[in-house]
Amino acid sequence: MRTVGMALLAAVVLFGRGAPAQTLGEKEEFTAVAIVNNNLASGAGTVLLRVDRWSSNAEREQLAQALQKGPDTLLRELQRVKPVGRIRTPDTLGYDLRFAQQTPNEEGGRRVVLATDRPIGFWEATTRPRTIDYPFTVIQMEVGRDGVGKGTLSFATKVIARGNTIELENFATSPVMLTEIKSRKVTD
Repeated sequence: MRTVGMALLAAVVLFGRGAPAQTLGEKEEFTAVAIVNNNLASGAGTVLLRVDRWSSNAEREQLAQALQKGPDTLLRELQRVKPVGRIRTPDTLGYDLRFAQQTPNEEGGRRVVLATDRPIGFWEATTRPRTIDYPFTVIQMEVGRDGVGKGTLSFATKVIARGNTIELENFATSPVMLTEIKSRKVTD
């Protein structure tokens, strides 16, 4: 029921020491087609991501130190961070994103990593099924200089540090594929 994905990009960008300095940017919105095809569900829909501010290097370092103490410490620290934006579908209110970082790549585009704690409903909190051990959402996107890209969204994920590598363990067999990503700057 689960798969382990090595997220070297996330390790470098999200929490790694010595990561290239991010390009602090403007407010931005991303739309993507999300394709789910795993043992829990299948289908496609639109995901809307809005970044109101980009995380600072100090915030990244704070989260990296928390992760070294374990995923529970990371979760508590992530929940304390001021929101950076929102994730939602067209028919929902969505929930806060807690981490947003972008780094330029060699082709003139950029790598974008977004992370947050996922919403835990009353039933899940009280009955505590195995999914409760997968409290993170991590989004990794490759966006070209034309503002178009692709990526993955790991919804029910465990984040584990193994030395200098960060491992994303998904509750489902595979992450949600994000296609047709389009970005646009926000002026409000």
